[in-house]
Amino acid sequence: MRRAIALFACAAFVAAGVATAAPPPSLLHPSKLTAKAPAVYSVSFATTKGTFVVTVRRSWAPRGADRFYNLVRAHFFDGVTFFRVEKGFVVQFGISPTPAVAAAWQSAVIPDDPVKTSNAAGTITFADAGPNTRTTQIFINLGDNASLDTEGFSPFGKVTSGMSVVDKLYGGYGGKPSGDQQQIAQQGDAFLRKHFPRLDRIKTARLVAA
Repeated sequence: MRRAIALFACAAFVAAGVATAAPPPSLLHPSKLTAKAPAVYSVSFATTKGTFVVTVRRSWAPRGADRFYNLVRAHFFDGVTFFRVEKGFVVQFGISPTPAVAAAWQSAVIPDDPVKTSNAAGTITFADAGPNTRTTQIFINLGDNASLDTEGFSPFGKVTSGMSVVDKLYGGYGGKPSGDQQQIAQQGDAFLRKHFPRLDRIKTARLVAA
């Protein structure tokens, strides 16, 4: 089951030759984005299908909650595509549309968190390529995936508003784009728009004011 939502794993990749706009400088330096997240916080995702809100509880998975908090504050998810939508299973996203940013985060791993909350429908969890390899890829459970609990996937939050939007994300390609994760990272948004043009994407992801 771990393979079903694994992120790509390779020694290195080169982003040269792909023309993209310059990314925010902070996104090129993952080691500087280490703020501690609040105990509870919410993030609003404006997407091409509408808006949904995720509420994070740091007590569920502190390291995951902190990483997600820093990614959102740095606007990492702006323009990110939901590259895998398997109805009844998961929606997966988190590869930067900018190759230089994807390269910068490839090795910025965080240690695992113990699983304290089940991968129930609506929960949000980091994908990985094995123990202690979480970086930026995330999935939202579209069904009750308790089998993932024993594989070490630790939810850090849950969709608390707009789950109907998540359910409407385009899923016609199923898991097919997952096999192209390395190409997505190397070539950025151009690859997805060429080969999987109907996929939905995130316009912005912002912290919700308390």
